Amino acid sequence: MWITKGGTIMKILLTAINAKYIHSNLAIRYLYTYAKKYKGYMELAEYTINNYTDQILQDIYKKKPDIIAFSCYIWNMGMIDVLTKELRKVMPEVKIWLGGPEVTYDGELKLQSNDAIDGIMIGEGEETFLELLDYYMEGSIPLLKIRGITYRESAYKCTNEASYDKLPEERNDIIVTPLRPSMDLSKVPFPYENMEDFRNKIIYYETSRGCPYSCSYCLSSIDRKVRLRDIELVKKELGFFIDHKVPQVKFVDRTFNCNKKHAMAIWEFIKEHDNGITNFHFEIAADILDEEELDLLSTLRVGLIQLEIGVQSTNPDTIQAIQRRMDFEKLSKIVYRIKERQNIHQHLDLIAGLPYEGYESFRDSFNDVYSLRPDQFQLGFLKVLKGSAIFNENEKNKIVYKSEPPYEVLCTPWLSYDEVLKLKAVEEMVEIYYNSGQFTYSIRYLEKFHETPFDMYKSLGEYYEKKRLGERSHTRIRRSELLLDYFIELLKGKKIKHWKEEKNAFSELLVYDLYLRENLKSRPSFARDMSPYKSKFRDFYKKEEKMGVLLKGYETYDSKQLSKMTHIEYFTIDIDATIENSKVVSKENFILFDYKNRNPLNYEANHILLS
Repeated sequence: MWITKGGTIMKILLTAINAKYIHSNLAIRYLYTYAKKYKGYMELAEYTINNYTDQILQDIYKKKPDIIAFSCYIWNMGMIDVLTKELRKVMPEVKIWLGGPEVTYDGELKLQSNDAIDGIMIGEGEETFLELLDYYMEGSIPLLKIRGITYRESAYKCTNEASYDKLPEERNDIIVTPLRPSMDLSKVPFPYENMEDFRNKIIYYETSRGCPYSCSYCLSSIDRKVRLRDIELVKKELGFFIDHKVPQVKFVDRTFNCNKKHAMAIWEFIKEHDNGITNFHFEIAADILDEEELDLLSTLRVGLIQLEIGVQSTNPDTIQAIQRRMDFEKLSKIVYRIKERQNIHQHLDLIAGLPYEGYESFRDSFNDVYSLRPDQFQLGFLKVLKGSAIFNENEKNKIVYKSEPPYEVLCTPWLSYDEVLKLKAVEEMVEIYYNSGQFTYSIRYLEKFHETPFDMYKSLGEYYEKKRLGERSHTRIRRSELLLDYFIELLKGKKIKHWKEEKNAFSELLVYDLYLRENLKSRPSFARDMSPYKSKFRDFYKKEEKMGVLLKGYETYDSKQLSKMTHIEYFTIDIDATIENSKVVSKENFILFDYKNRNPLNYEANHILLS
């Protein structure tokens, strides 16, 4: 079904396969809005990698598109390869185009390896996609004249009766057109209209393209020229998100604060127009923040913004080898300073598998970053991305990585595969017991029984493997029970003299952590019986109903309702002093957990010492 001007109307399907349901795809929305003159012919289709391939195949087929454009990344390329081949069998006339970072740097090879694909858009796609539609819809521009595409010169044309087996085999005449010059970012239309379509989803937003740094593992370093979106346009668009009370806007700018004036203008705007709801996420280089920026950040509402800071390694040889500029000492001071204000969530990253970073070196990097106590601590594993400097230089580094996306490191001259597997176990334990935010106090106390935090998570991972605990899912209470079992085994192994006292104190810390996050419907097996204190609790709630001294925002509730909406727990240790001194500090006390008034930074319940 070839369509020319005045012919049959085409249907164009812009397709994304996201990593999670909560994600939305910015790329296909850019193409959609930039090619707005064909808006009536385009449709967006978003799926996730958790959908069955056959479900996606059926859904696309039922939409009966004439052109399908896929947005390709390392997390979805495998599914797209399968889908394109199956779509070609059931829709032999459909035109299949790919775009995105996963196909930008080896477009010709991708066409050679997959006969189902008609062409690939290279690099920035907005202008290219519009011209491609001009070619298909109006014939107003020859395909050869479109810059930034790689395609088959003799694209086949089949009738509906043609079968996949009868398609021409000789499709090797591949044309690569010159790259398109970088576009003016301010000319890219705002991609959001009806915010109802994004209910319960993260909004991705972009105010710059390119990165001034040259980190060898990152594709953004290829474009060293940073292009900024007009700040007045940015303010207008941020106002749109704020007016619609969007829960979170995640900036995809690679180093948001590389231009101080731009960053300050945005931070000042969201401060002045804060709606008390919307949170903004920025990826920054912390070590280039100056006093003026830090002073502004210190004035922001608790939870208004969160910062993602890539450390990657603290090994100087590694930092030099990956062409990264990072002053860890300065970064540490700035992270501490931001943390002192307790108003900004900080997310710090490490990457395992980088050049010159062996197992012991990574252990040091881990402990260095962990000592900063970030709100989130992400352990990533190197992805050798096509087009990156580390990919092009791999003859020197000799990094062994997976052949298929996401091209994750398997081993390096400095890190064996056995050691990679050990780090995988550490990563899992960090996710469960640190990043979940559900074991804050118990994990802090557990650290004192290990040489370093890294060794603690390593030991926990070995315990999970020995007990085969990773083979099934566990509830939060069960995770607490497993941590207690691990602690008891650890105490006995170390022959701790007063191990029962330590065990009882640790049990109370676990209970404290549990109620800090959730008003439990059922108590853990190791929790103390609270029935002896029921009358005391009842008297407290009756008094609180009349006086309303401690519980703010509960004025319309009676004592029974208050007792269900909050929780009181009896402890025999001073929680804060025990953590601060890394030893059991005895003190009988009652703590009230208020779930209506939570810390917006970590979602912990407000906790009030009663006696």
